[in-house]
Amino acid sequence: MSTSIALVIMCGVFVAVGVYLILERSLSRVILGLGCLGNGINILFLIAGGRSGNPAFVGNGSSEEWADPLVQAMMLTSIVITLATTGFLLAMAYRTWQLRDDDEVRDDVEDRMIVYRQNIEGHARRSEAGTDLQKTSEEFRDETDDSPPRFALITNVFTRMLDKRNSARSIVANPDATHGADGSR
Repeated sequence: MSTSIALVIMCGVFVAVGVYLILERSLSRVILGLGCLGNGINILFLIAGGRSGNPAFVGNGSSEEWADPLVQAMMLTSIVITLATTGFLLAMAYRTWQLRDDDEVRDDVEDRMIVYRQNIEGHARRSEAGTDLQKTSEEFRDETDDSPPRFALITNVFTRMLDKRNSARSIVANPDATHGADGSR
């Protein structure tokens, strides 16, 4: 079995470019990366399929001259899956573009807070191992202390945002548009 070196290089380039583009934060690049990765995998199936031959099950010659039908079925399945995933990502990118005027995937603030809390708890657990109880108790905040909690800044920001939103809702429009604010016509 001899394989064309050009196919191997092309497969490697497509897979490398596809993985690189999928790791980007822009959805349009992720879509292009998915297309490149799908084509690279199809070329890999073509390489793994061995020699080319007559179509299978058509009656052209003996079974030793037939091409492997499993590889053809896997390539068709790969094409369908890549097409469906690309369509889904295109719809998601279009919706994101409508909502935010860009297609960059952003980090979720809540996810960052969860990771931050887990890191703090993980460091606290690790720092207790092999330490003195007096030293360990000094690291933790007492409820009677006057120092603000860890997330005081974030809590203040969210409180101010809610206050602004509630104050904007408290403005009542004039129910009778023919009268002015002071009741005159």
